[in-house]
Amino acid sequence: MIEIERKFLVTSDAFKAEAFAQNRIKQGYLSSVPERTVRVRIKGSKGFLTIKGISNESGMSRFEWEKEIPAADAEKLLLLCETGVIDKTRFEVKSGSHIIEIDEFYGENEGLIMAEIELRSETESFKKPIWLDKDVTSDKRYYNAYLSKNPFKSWLHP
Repeated sequence: MIEIERKFLVTSDAFKAEAFAQNRIKQGYLSSVPERTVRVRIKGSKGFLTIKGISNESGMSRFEWEKEIPAADAEKLLLLCETGVIDKTRFEVKSGSHIIEIDEFYGENEGLIMAEIELRSETESFKKPIWLDKDVTSDKRYYNAYLSKNPFKSWLHP
């Protein structure tokens, strides 16, 4: 139940030609405090409830618990969420033995394209595609819970 992942900014949309899957995602937060984020997500036609703990010092590891729930329940729970629903398309790209998930954001976070890769350990190496750029794993601004309250567009035009 420990999630280990790294986050990167993406330099171009070249990943789209490599994607083997894509899904629209809508998600909101019942709780966005770092010690316990509670997320409601609709990914494609499926609903999910996810609880995450606070990240470790590197920002790479944290507790994560996720269960699939009926999409209709997720739709109702989204109505109870804090202000700032995240809207994005997730693309999945195979890179060596890993899957890289690339999120293209819409709405107030439009212009942000970010990639995540889940690892088995914090020191595990992986094949890095040319379109992966700056590592933002330890930058809390790139957490979706933060983006829901402090949208990317507001960083550009405070």
